[in-house]
Order: sequence, then structure tokens, then C-alpha cells
Amino acid sequence: MNDDDRTRALLHALDRLPGPHHLEHPDGFDRSAARFGATALRDRLTRDFGRPCSLDEGIQDASFSFRVDVPAEAPGAGLLLAVRLSNYGDLAAVTTPAPDSHDDLDDAVREGALSAADRVRITAALSGLGYRLVPQRLLRRRYDGATWLAAEDHATWWTRFFDHL
Repeated sequence: MNDDDRTRALLHALDRLPGPHHLEHPDGFDRSAARFGATALRDRLTRDFGRPCSLDEGIQDASFSFRVDVPAEAPGAGLLLAVRLSNYGDLAAVTTPAPDSHDDLDDAVREGALSAADRVRITAALSGLGYRLVPQRLLRRRYDGATWLAAEDHATWWTRFFDHL
């Protein structure tokens, strides 16, 4: 089983967790612990990029509660980077600069939207704090999971775990 297969299996497993009908989070979601992790990520990226990063924690009606923004002047490519933290399973997604800009961070580096050094900074921070980075190519796939979202024409795995519902 390759990394994409393992990640897809994880997405399907998290999708089946019991939780409210609105799908914003699974039962037992610990917002305080999630905020602690998001704050730690913001602080780590601020240190690693040498510029203040911001934490958006006012997100509502979504399957993610926190977004960390790395200002455009910090990364080598000069583009805003954002990291969304899902309310499910410590999943993380990086946008460079829009959710569907690149298939993954390697693609972003090849296309000049992210420097190789910045890619290392982001992936090291995420893995060091226990987050699992999900490539955009998997999140853009049509949602075929177990919830009512499967009946929606335009729902994707991004919608399920990283978007407003």
C-alpha cells in the first residue's frame, strides 16, 4: 500500500467516526487541545520563517477550526501560505495560495509557488507536532464517503475535512 492509498484509507476511517449530523467534528472533539496544537504550529512557523504568522481561530460552521497563515513576505516564493487544521484526526492541508493551486507541496516547489527550504520548514513543523499532511490531489477527489455529503454534486474530500459546511 503506497502513501496515497494509506491516506485515502485514513480519510474513509475518519469519515465513519460517530458525530453530529452537521459533520463539523467527531464525537469527543477536544477544541482546547486542538487550539493548543494550532498555537504551537503558529509559534513554530513564526520561529522557522522568522516572521509573525497569524492564527485564525474564529472559524465556524466548518470541518476545520483553525488556520495558520504564513505572510507572503516570509516564504522564499513571496506567496501567502495557509495551513488548515481539520477537526478530524490531526489532518493538515497547505494551500499555496489557493486550495486547488497544486497537487502537493512537491508540485508547488516545481512550479515556483514554494521554495524547497520552505517545503522542509512546513513539513517538519507539521510532522514534529503530530499532524498528517494531506495532499491537495487527494482532497480534490469527489467525496464518496459515508455521510450525507455523498449526495451533494460538488462535494470533495476537501469539503468533508477542510471547508465550511
